[in-house]
Amino acid sequence: MKATLFTLAAAAGSAYAQQSAYGQCGGQGWTGATTCVSGYTCVAQNSYYSQCIPGTASTKATTTIKATSTPVSTKATTTPITTKATSTAGTTKATSIATTATSSTAPASSGKVSYAGVNIAGFDFGCGTDGTCTVSGAVNPGSNGIGQMDHFVKDDGLNTFRLPVGWQYLVNGNLGGTLDATNFANYDSLMQGCLNSGAALCILDIHNYARWNGAIIGQGGPTNAQFDSLWSQLATKYKNNPKVVFEIMNEPHDVNITEWAATVQSAVTAIRNAGATANKILLPGNDYASASQFISDGSAAALSTVTNLDGSTTNLIFDVHKYLDSDSSGTHASCTTNNVAAFDTLATYLRANKRQAFLTETGGGPTDSSCLTDVCQELDALNANSDVFLGWVGWAAGAFDTSYVLSETPTLSGSTYTDVPLVTQCIAGKFH
Repeated sequence: MKATLFTLAAAAGSAYAQQSAYGQCGGQGWTGATTCVSGYTCVAQNSYYSQCIPGTASTKATTTIKATSTPVSTKATTTPITTKATSTAGTTKATSIATTATSSTAPASSGKVSYAGVNIAGFDFGCGTDGTCTVSGAVNPGSNGIGQMDHFVKDDGLNTFRLPVGWQYLVNGNLGGTLDATNFANYDSLMQGCLNSGAALCILDIHNYARWNGAIIGQGGPTNAQFDSLWSQLATKYKNNPKVVFEIMNEPHDVNITEWAATVQSAVTAIRNAGATANKILLPGNDYASASQFISDGSAAALSTVTNLDGSTTNLIFDVHKYLDSDSSGTHASCTTNNVAAFDTLATYLRANKRQAFLTETGGGPTDSSCLTDVCQELDALNANSDVFLGWVGWAAGAFDTSYVLSETPTLSGSTYTDVPLVTQCIAGKFH
């Protein structure tokens, strides 16, 4: 499917004015201004990012960041070979919030995120980016998926798994209906396998792109009440286990972001009213939950209005995705960017607004040298901002064959699992 690519203009070689307050002024690959306006000084936050913060001197930073494209994600799981389609035509963009911080607070990072793991895919197979999920297309990861999770925890020290599933599968194609006993039992078996593996978090992800069979939830398609019914039932099932995280939706796109935020609020209210008051809830924005567009497309502003029953935002976490290939689609084996600029910009916003985010999809070619470099650098950036980023989840293992372009499926020989280099060096390696 044709993808629309948005690119950042890189004015390399041009003369630059001084950088504004709290703007970027250096880092690996950075080609912009390296001095700050009066009253601010350029201070390195890490090797990838320097920022103009209040001070009396103006300093040039010598390291730089790779120029990054800020596109659309394109992953649909119509078969075990996943692709992401990425049109953004017609997207309604709310007024974006400025990323300028209001204080000079530096990252209060421990140097390591709290959570890291892998997507255990399969129940989402058969889902397209138009929200059409064929029930017969779903593949139960079964004992293989559970064995993988046990391995990732025991041998790699990972502690988080995301378990994507199509809405249609859970209700057997009956919009607004109750959870199908057989299908939900299959999914719950995988969820219990996650919980029993020793994982700290098990993410329940509805993999429908804010849609049901082509129609947008709350925007001419399923009603918010129908979506709330799904989440109320799921929350009732898992309300007594705070290790279960509720991811409202996978990769919304081409939605009216203000109306989408109202849909998210309605679902959050349904979850909390069902008694699931301690579970984390992940709030996804527009443009396929793109981390690089989360602020500019209005998602940050709109989702910041979503609250718990008491008006707080406790355990309401922003949900973002980011791939590293040439069009950010997650469909190519090679990587062309480390996404560091995007995550440092988002970190600045999160810190200024006292919020947190979770990277629930990222990845690259499992043996490609460019990805072994770029993905590891991306995760270094999250570790450097671990006060505002909870963690990452690589895409993907589970029912994916090891031949899949972004496979993180370990190879089993006898009772021994062997991981792909991307998992060993980056997904797990950067967590230790």
